[in-house]
Amino acid sequence: MHKSLRIAAVTAACAVAAGALYGAGAATAGQSTANSTHEPYNIGLLVKDIDTYYGTAADANGVYQASPTSPYAKDLASLDKAARKYIDQAARKAHHKGEKPAVVFDIDDTLLLSLDYEKRYNYTYNATTWADYVNRADRPAVFGSPELVQYAEKKGVEVFYNSGLSEAQRSAAVENLKKIGADVNLDADHVFLKDKANPPSYLSACATPGTWTCTTVQYKSGTRAHIEKDLGYEIIANFGDQYSDLEGGYADKTYKLPNPTYFVS
Repeated sequence: MHKSLRIAAVTAACAVAAGALYGAGAATAGQSTANSTHEPYNIGLLVKDIDTYYGTAADANGVYQASPTSPYAKDLASLDKAARKYIDQAARKAHHKGEKPAVVFDIDDTLLLSLDYEKRYNYTYNATTWADYVNRADRPAVFGSPELVQYAEKKGVEVFYNSGLSEAQRSAAVENLKKIGADVNLDADHVFLKDKANPPSYLSACATPGTWTCTTVQYKSGTRAHIEKDLGYEIIANFGDQYSDLEGGYADKTYKLPNPTYFVS
């Protein structure tokens, strides 16, 4: 996976967009709260909270899916409504000023949901199993994401993708995005992936052929800077499920999608 740091449910669950699911540290009978003992929150209880948040259930094929009536889905719907209103206004303003408006989307758990992988591997990461999972190209959409991509295009906004997936995973990522209906600008000029063997010159401060030291923030913000400075676009909105997808500037507005299952620094 593109994740440089993975914390299974424990820390990230307390940073869900809707508010900390485990909040002030609820306790069961006979169990002290973490706030009173400084003991970490019980991971088993956190996993239950995460399942409740997603409305997690296995479908007829045994694939874990999120429920369209879950708190997760409701949070996404609220974000989507606000984003559409903003994109409409910002696009109009940019066009009036003669600018070229653009939006940037992360892919993993911003457009493609990885809940089945997280559940199946108990919120842990393994490069081999993750690569196999991505290459199947059958992840479901994050609720509302394909429609938001299509909406931005209809408003005359250029759509770009800025992902931590590797260059070797390009064909699978593109195929999966097509499957969910996010079939907009899926060429190499719009889909930016990590190419550690031959990194682009605009990342030369932290990446040279064969040597990659870029943090997630450096990679993502450096790519956005390229979109604005070199390609001439004004990024009106940047969407991601991790704060590291959004930090570093080069976007007028950022949207943090909920993800309580892992954290990327």
